[in-house]
Amino acid sequence: MISKIDKLKKFSSQNIIDAMTVLGWPQSMIEGPRPLILKDKMVGTAVTLGFVFYRQDLLEDLPKGINSPEYEAFELCSEDSVLVASSVGPWESIGGDIKFLRLNQKKISGLVTDGSVRDSEAMKKYNFSIYAHSYTSKQGPGIMLPYFVNQPINCGGILVMPGDYIIGDEDGVVVLPSKILDECLSIMEERDQIEKVVKKELDKNPGSPGKYYPFNDLTYKLYEEFKKNRK
Repeated sequence: MISKIDKLKKFSSQNIIDAMTVLGWPQSMIEGPRPLILKDKMVGTAVTLGFVFYRQDLLEDLPKGINSPEYEAFELCSEDSVLVASSVGPWESIGGDIKFLRLNQKKISGLVTDGSVRDSEAMKKYNFSIYAHSYTSKQGPGIMLPYFVNQPINCGGILVMPGDYIIGDEDGVVVLPSKILDECLSIMEERDQIEKVVKKELDKNPGSPGKYYPFNDLTYKLYEEFKKNRK
């Protein structure tokens, strides 16, 4: 049986946005992160990590070493995971080479942050996609601290819940709530067929795309004729 993650890999970030719009959900593209490293199509479920501004008393109270919140989040990741980390600022580093070695060992699908990451040369050797504001030379400690693990976070202006589906390609990263996954898949599969029919018709009879796009009565009439002729 094809997994839901494999089904999602057939579709683009734009397809996700279009399907969510049909269902009345707001657009869910995480603003800021760009594909610094794009391996295979990035699709997975979110493990979330939220950073907060540095405070000395908070540093004293937080677990240390392997029990630090960031490493706790890392250990929750699997091959089907995308780690989504919210930063306190676009140029602030959420980590680099040695920390992310563990994510590479976990074989995660990708990392998304509205902050930045360090050690660009090392990152290129790791086998997961990275979406971030940029690379940076700055250190994170002293500016922010990892705090929220697998809790709702705000990343790039979008609420990300643990378990949300995260889809990333060259155009960006979108968040698909698991609650509407099946509905979105059905919508995307049908829209994909309709768009192919529309493009085939416009190739055969060149004219304004506005005749059929955005989808309207003529679009669906064309699609119904296509289905009837296919039988």
